[in-house]
Amino acid sequence: MFRSIFRQSNYEYSNSVTKVKIAISDDAIALTQGLLQTTDTEERHDLSEQLLDELSDLAGIDIVEFVLVDDNQIHKKRDGKIVMKRYGSYRPGDKMISIHNRTAARGQILAPKSYVDTLLHEWLHHYDFKKLKLNSIHSRGFYLRLNDLKDKLQIPREKYDQSR
Repeated sequence: MFRSIFRQSNYEYSNSVTKVKIAISDDAIALTQGLLQTTDTEERHDLSEQLLDELSDLAGIDIVEFVLVDDNQIHKKRDGKIVMKRYGSYRPGDKMISIHNRTAARGQILAPKSYVDTLLHEWLHHYDFKKLKLNSIHSRGFYLRLNDLKDKLQIPREKYDQSR
């Protein structure tokens, strides 16, 4: 019974928070723009670490460790077709974000917009966990917060990739 009540209140709270309550710096915007313009693995790694540190500092939460896995995305196939892909992950216990830099099937470098979307998606799980004290879930509120963060980082709406 208690678990059911907790899940409902977590879900309701997640939906009730629609904005990321941080003032975005010019540095965060510049780092994001840099990420939207590169596919170079080393540059991507460095800019990502800097952006994650900047966002965490602005939010007043612990910084995260970042791992850029230069390998194909984790995926599952059924009848020869990809039915599930994992672009990245956040591990709250380790305060670690990891992102796979290559597509599941062909092993191509992720497009910049997909990469940035994944990076911000995983960081938002960290923000939810540390700042909002949420068991971060993919609720409507989560995606509204993600869009708010993208707006604040001045990512043009047509560059949003909602598939994560």
